[in-house]
Amino acid sequence: MHDSVSMDMAAPPAAVWALVSDVTRTGEFSPETLECRWMGGATGPATGARFRGHVKRNGRGPMYWTVCVVDVCEPEREFTFTVLAGSRRVNTWSYRLEAIDSGTRVTESFRLAQSPVLSAYWALFGRWRRRTNVRNMTITLERIRAVVEAEGDTST
Repeated sequence: MHDSVSMDMAAPPAAVWALVSDVTRTGEFSPETLECRWMGGATGPATGARFRGHVKRNGRGPMYWTVCVVDVCEPEREFTFTVLAGSRRVNTWSYRLEAIDSGTRVTESFRLAQSPVLSAYWALFGRWRRRTNVRNMTITLERIRAVVEAEGDTST
């Protein structure tokens, strides 16, 4: 299971990058993730860095903590991390940034790992979960856009 949402933002890639790669701000934007904290001495985005995410599934519950590892950290281009279940990779999330004339096109995506358990989950709940993820990615990007565009607006 996978999907993506793209949204144009009237801000340069550096400004958007600063928000999407700062996992400590995830709770401001995500409808499901309440907060994230860097782990193991990490203080910012870097390939291999780990962080914990406090999740309220579907915005209602259950609530739990996940451990994530940064897979790709290319400033102003891509920030990708994978959610772990123990040592297993479960779900990979990515933000890809593309400079456009009006600012930055941001694409958020997810890709569920392939396994028998996740295949069964997909068969039972995949359609509903995909719809939820697309809705939540849209909300996340709208919230990021509102912040990054407000920060760039010097008229106020």
